[in-house]
Amino acid sequence: MVHGSEKEQPHGPLEWIMANGGRFAISLFVPIVTFVVMWQVFIWLRDSHASKPIIAIVAIIWGVGGVALLFVVSNWVVEQLPMKWMKVLQPYVFVGPALAILAWYLAIPTVRSLILSFYDASGINFIGLDNYVFAFTDKAMLESFRNNILWMVVGTSLSVIFGLLIAVLADRSKFETIAKSLIFLPMAISFVGAGVIWRFVYFYKPPGQEQIGLLNAIVTAFGGQPLGWLTIRPWNNFLLIIILIWLQTGFAMVLLSAALKGVPGELMEAARIDGATEIQIFFWIIIPCIQGTIVTVSTTILIATLKIFDIVFVMTNGLYGTEVMASQQYKQMFKFQHFGRGSAVAIILLIAVIPVMIYNLKQFRQREA
Repeated sequence: MVHGSEKEQPHGPLEWIMANGGRFAISLFVPIVTFVVMWQVFIWLRDSHASKPIIAIVAIIWGVGGVALLFVVSNWVVEQLPMKWMKVLQPYVFVGPALAILAWYLAIPTVRSLILSFYDASGINFIGLDNYVFAFTDKAMLESFRNNILWMVVGTSLSVIFGLLIAVLADRSKFETIAKSLIFLPMAISFVGAGVIWRFVYFYKPPGQEQIGLLNAIVTAFGGQPLGWLTIRPWNNFLLIIILIWLQTGFAMVLLSAALKGVPGELMEAARIDGATEIQIFFWIIIPCIQGTIVTVSTTILIATLKIFDIVFVMTNGLYGTEVMASQQYKQMFKFQHFGRGSAVAIILLIAVIPVMIYNLKQFRQREA
C-alpha cells in the first residue's frame, strides 16, 4: 500500500522546483545577496580612503567571516534540495572553491605558459620550438642546468644524510627535545630570510677594512686575507648549497626521527644478541625499515632543489656562475622581456618536477595501503 505523501513526492528536479518554488527561490536569493554584499565590501576596501589599520581590520574580519558565511549559506541552499541531489552537490560546496582557485591560479596559467612558449618575445608571432632549442643550446641555460643538477645531488643527499644521522644520535641522547628543536629552528626561516642571514656570513670587504662577514672575520683574525667567497668558481655554488642543507636538515630529521620510533626494538635487540654491531644494525635493520620515509623525504627536498630561486637571487642574483633554471626564467621574463623564452623555461621546470611528484604520490598511496 502506498501512502498519499509518498505518491505526491516529486521525483525529478523540475517537479521538485515546481512543488517547492518559494523555498527554492529563497535558497537561490540568499547566497546571491550574500555574494553581492561581500563584493561591495571588497570594492569599498579597494577604493576607501580610510586609515590603513581600519581597512586591514575590516578586511580580516570580513574576509574570514564573509567566506565562512558564504559556505554556511551555500550549504543551507544545498540542504533544501532532494536527498539524492544534496548528496551529489554538497561535496562541491566545500571542494568547489578550492578547485576553482587551483584552476584559476595553477591550471590556466600553466596552459597559457605552454601556449606562450611557442611564440616570440612579444607573444604574437608563432616560432614553434625555437625557444626550447634556445633553452638547450644557450651557454647560460646550460650552466643553469648543470647547477640545478649540482643542487639536486649535493643538496638533497647531504640534507637527508645529516638529517638521518642527527635523528639517530638525538634519539639516544637525554637532550633529544632540545637538540631537535635547535636543528629544526632554521625551518621557521624563509629562503629569502636565510639568504639575508648568510650574506653576512660570506660578506667581503677589501683588505684593511673591518670585516663584518663572519668567515672573513675569522680568516683575518688568524692573519689571513679576506676572500670574496661568492665570487670563487665553482666553490660558490657549494657555499650556496650549504644554506639549503642548513634549512632542510631539520625537516629531514623530524620525519626520519618519527620513522625511527616505528622500528621494532625487539628486532634490534635480537640482532645485538646475535653479535651484530651498531653499524650493521643501522644498515641492515634501520635503513630497510625506514626506506619509504627516506624516499619520501628525498623526493620532497629534490623538488625544492629543482625550483630553487630565492637563495640564488638574494645571494648572487645568478652572477659568478651561480645561475639556476628558476633565475634564468625570471631574467628572461622580467629583465629581457622575452616572454616566450621565460615560458619555455617554466614548462621545462614543470616537466622536470612532474615525474618526481608522481613518484612521491605513489609512495604515499603504497604507505597508506
